[in-house]
Amino acid sequence: MVKILSQTFYARPTLIVARELLGARLVRILDGMRLAGIITEAEAYVGEEDLGCHAKSGKTKRNAVMYSSPGHAYVYFTYGMHWMLNAVTEREGFPAAVLIRAMEVVEGADIISARRQGRDTTGPAKLTQALGIDSALNGVSLCDPDSGLWIEAGTPVAGSDIITSPRVGLDTVPEPWKSVPWRFQMRRR
Repeated sequence: MVKILSQTFYARPTLIVARELLGARLVRILDGMRLAGIITEAEAYVGEEDLGCHAKSGKTKRNAVMYSSPGHAYVYFTYGMHWMLNAVTEREGFPAAVLIRAMEVVEGADIISARRQGRDTTGPAKLTQALGIDSALNGVSLCDPDSGLWIEAGTPVAGSDIITSPRVGLDTVPEPWKSVPWRFQMRRR
């Protein structure tokens, strides 16, 4: 039986959630079709003190969902062209989230391939394009199948099969935040 991850799963330290999302199944219902992929890469963003995090300047209209209860989707627009999907973690009032960076397609491959014109889903903008994720899903519960977007439990990934490294795209962020190893990737088989 398929198990959708509960709010309790997300209500834990962000680094643990980011690591344990690897191997989980990201599911999107789009135009009545089920599209899904195994999460293969994720990044952690933790609190206002994390200078790589959107919450570094406090609560704004854009990042308000990060301050909501765990298990919600934080979807934002960046570079004037890309949507990004995050899972809110920890506790209400504390801004933390995991950016879902990549997935391996396991359901709806034909639809996803058409949406991506045959290109891969490695990268957060590619993933959201493949699954039709945009601002309409900002704030939805990732624990509710009626939301059309959720994450199911998958096969746990052994520590030896996980690569950690600095987060991507933080070139102008000062140390130590630029180099913290908060990016988690499944080792390619």
